[in-house]
Amino acid sequence: MSNHTVHTIQTAPEQSKPVLERLQRTFGLVPNIAGAMAASPTLINGFIGLFERVHASRLSEPQIQTLLLTNAVTNRSEWAAAFHTALALQQGVSRADVDAIREARLPADGNLAALSALARTLIDRRGRIDCADEKRFIDAGFGAAQILDVIAVVAASTITNYTGSVTQPPLEAQFAEYAWQAPTR
Repeated sequence: MSNHTVHTIQTAPEQSKPVLERLQRTFGLVPNIAGAMAASPTLINGFIGLFERVHASRLSEPQIQTLLLTNAVTNRSEWAAAFHTALALQQGVSRADVDAIREARLPADGNLAALSALARTLIDRRGRIDCADEKRFIDAGFGAAQILDVIAVVAASTITNYTGSVTQPPLEAQFAEYAWQAPTR
């Protein structure tokens, strides 16, 4: 059981309210993970700045959602895995590719597989990749600078994933069909 409050716009600290209002406009709801983050204006404001920049990067929304779902599964973040399953499907990532990521496999789509593999490698190796990892990513059609965009997505999702693991926010009803449980180790 978590001792953390999931804030609403009304109950959040004043410095957190503008972020929750922006998320309300973006998603039509304040995601429970953001409500949990709102207890720390430092965290929620740092997160939103990076979040907005990630979604304005050179990566497409299906690519970003592939990364976010991969990161959630790799970090064993159950709330984020459900949320990003819904968003990945909404952004046109195939059900087969979403299922592969949720099962810690690479998607069949080569472009998405390269992104997913790089993200998983960055997380598993604590940011260290080798020349072969970089070559595989570039051979899939990406530029070397896009590795840095992937790092930004990993950083943004790490905030969400860790917050979810610590605060354990409830999963919203509209994402219940996408619930995911981390396999036991």
